[in-house]
Amino acid sequence: MPADVLVQRPPEATAALVLDDGSVYWGKGIGTVGLAVGEVCFNTSITGYQEIMTDPSYAGQIITFTFPHIGNVGTNPEDIESLTPAARGCIFRTDITEPSNWRATRHLAGWLKSNGLVGLCGIDTRRLTRRIRDGGAPNGALIHAPDDEIDVEALRLMAGSWPGLTGMDLAKEVSCQQPYRWNETEWTLESGYGRQQAPRFHVVAIDYGAKRNILRSLAGAGCRVTVLPAATTAEDVLRHQPDGVFLSNGPGDPAATGVYAVPMIRQILDKGVPTFGICLGHQMLALALGARTYKMHLGHRGANHPVKDLETGKIEITSQNHGFGVDRESLPKGVIETHTSLFDDTVEGLRVEDRPAFSVQYHPEASPGPQDAHYLFRRFVEMMEKAR
Repeated sequence: MPADVLVQRPPEATAALVLDDGSVYWGKGIGTVGLAVGEVCFNTSITGYQEIMTDPSYAGQIITFTFPHIGNVGTNPEDIESLTPAARGCIFRTDITEPSNWRATRHLAGWLKSNGLVGLCGIDTRRLTRRIRDGGAPNGALIHAPDDEIDVEALRLMAGSWPGLTGMDLAKEVSCQQPYRWNETEWTLESGYGRQQAPRFHVVAIDYGAKRNILRSLAGAGCRVTVLPAATTAEDVLRHQPDGVFLSNGPGDPAATGVYAVPMIRQILDKGVPTFGICLGHQMLALALGARTYKMHLGHRGANHPVKDLETGKIEITSQNHGFGVDRESLPKGVIETHTSLFDDTVEGLRVEDRPAFSVQYHPEASPGPQDAHYLFRRFVEMMEKAR
């Protein structure tokens, strides 16, 4: 039994995280009263927690924040990446910090509760992060029950019986159900979000769990964006006569999503339509080209990941959120690795030699995170311009 097991509930504890190996982390409950079961991961970002919690790529996951002071900037109705948070819960080192930002309209605690998110604070997140780092992302059951009994053994069984993300298609759960148009551009200090009034290109975005700031970045680059559901067919895509196709980020196992996504992408590639993928979209493109994906030991989650552009030699600090990767050894002839992680030497970018298609594993839209890689949206526009 793990050394950090403490089955008996401390008097002050109102919540607990129980891992599938029986480890128990007692603390104070925040957010809504309830139970969440999922994969426990960690994120190293020091801000952007609202964007992180609303990123659809976190479906099925409980997020541990390594930065100890969460809540400083409060929450607001603008800094969201989806209307409904896909993450199952959150874990903080200390109690939520009081907001101190001119854009804040609400305390993070109230925002968590109104969105039905279970949270835990007051635990040693460094110890939990080391556990995840050394042993891989475990399954866990997170409970906030101030007035009820907490049955540790029942929670351990729940965590142990959760199937995990391998083989799980979550894209359909977070994808839109109907097509829609998008023309909102990035936020600016002077005027907030803008509108694309004179688009030069039409992009069809396949929604596997698309973040709003990616769509804003496409619109800001001069694109009229039509968003289609994850299970869209190639016929549906081509009916819109797009100048380019964008493959979005999203959660779950790419091999499971690829069952319906890969045939569509292959047909788009065969038609020569410029194609750009981010995160899960990067993995979908790789699968469509004949490569393989795999479940990573840790994954990459944070706003400070160094990536090297192998074609220019430049280093980019990037924002990342993924638990699966592309197998370098499986890349077929004609598919070039363009970017690599300086953390663990995993594949971070691809391009195709004889077709207008490329992808990156990280998030160039920077929400949250640095903007080092924002040039990739311009590259996509240049590719569409050349294809005309």
